[in-house]
Formats: sequence, C-alpha cells, structure tokens
Amino acid sequence: MSIFLRNIARYAAKKVASDPQAKEKAIKLARGVFEEAKVIAKHDNRAFAAGRAFRKAFDKLQNDR
Repeated sequence: MSIFLRNIARYAAKKVASDPQAKEKAIKLARGVFEEAKVIAKHDNRAFAAGRAFRKAFDKLQNDR
C-alpha cells in the first residue's frame, strides 16, 4: 500500500513541478492545510478540532461533484 501512495505522491510532485497552474493550486492547498493545522493546534480538544476540519473538507469534496 505504501508503494502505491509513494507513486501517487511522486506523480503529483512531477505534475506540480511541470505545470504552473498546478503549482499555484498546490501552494493554495498547502496554505489552507497550514491554516487549518494552526487552528487544530490552538484548540483545547485537538481530536474534536481535527474531526471538524476533516468533516469540513469532506463536505467540500461532496459539494464539488
């Protein structure tokens, strides 16, 4: 399973490195993840905050279809 995930990560890195639009999207995504991680780290109940962040991301994915 980890080999499969590694190949996906390698493909994504190559795609981002070669495409300026993909690079901008990756930067935007990384900034969003970083901001959400800061919110989780500041929260008293980190498990609750992580679950809420996961639910928000999952709902966003469901609405994008």
